[in-house]
Amino acid sequence: MRRNNLEAMMVFLKARLRDDETAARALKPGKNDGIARLQTRVLADAAAKRQLMHWVENHELNAWKAEGRGLNIWQKAVVDVATSIPLYLRSPVLYKLVAAYADHPDFEPEWLPMEDEQELEEDYVADTHDSSTRRRGRTI
Repeated sequence: MRRNNLEAMMVFLKARLRDDETAARALKPGKNDGIARLQTRVLADAAAKRQLMHWVENHELNAWKAEGRGLNIWQKAVVDVATSIPLYLRSPVLYKLVAAYADHPDFEPEWLPMEDEQELEEDYVADTHDSSTRRRGRTI
């Protein structure tokens, strides 16, 4: 993947995450517990996606590695392995994250997953997994 394409995807994704966070913070849960859980989940989702983006960019892990942060030998080994993964192996993560926003007007068609990856995703059927929420008879 070309570096400028990666940077454009990062800029796009950061803007969409800001949009999601703004929308989540604008929710007024009141007495509705489901809204509060949804708000918390959207904010946590955005934070997790940012961590994945940092991993792709490799900045956060390199900073963590440089500072040491009192890691034990196994934690240091994991950081060393994670920082050694080349960009071309990390960048597909961005394609997956960005694909959720394919209906956005600023989305670039070249950011869509490869056809063979789409075939794998077609095997997934929404709402067929047994989540802990469904097992407890709740819906969100």
